[in-house]
Amino acid sequence: MAGLVYYSSRSGNTARLMERLGLSSLRLGSGDPTVEASAPFVLVTPTFADGEGRGAVPKPVIRFLNNARNRGLIRGVIAGGNRNFGATFALAGQVIATKCNVPLLYKFELAGTETDIIRIRTGLARFWAAQESQTCLTQA
Repeated sequence: MAGLVYYSSRSGNTARLMERLGLSSLRLGSGDPTVEASAPFVLVTPTFADGEGRGAVPKPVIRFLNNARNRGLIRGVIAGGNRNFGATFALAGQVIATKCNVPLLYKFELAGTETDIIRIRTGLARFWAAQESQTCLTQA
């Protein structure tokens, strides 16, 4: 299975979700724009949006995806947010999915629930299996 790349803000919600997932992952730092992915990955990110939806994608995630190598290896996105923000809940995921032409795989609130953990693990296993079978078909 390929990996996960994630960004977590000071609140630590995304980091807590990732810890509970227990899957191989690479954490993006706030100030290090040189992080490079070495294999296909799913990006996990929180949403930072104002009331109008501006600024939804965290700046470290934007810097990471501005690297053409990283952008070329993204296969999907999982986004977090707070349902109290209504229409902008997990908006970063939709923005990234659209700009990078990848699927928005899942949305979770804050640090996620046990149900989210189960759904994300199960969904990722299915997603990577499908990706692998597509790769095998195109190589045959």
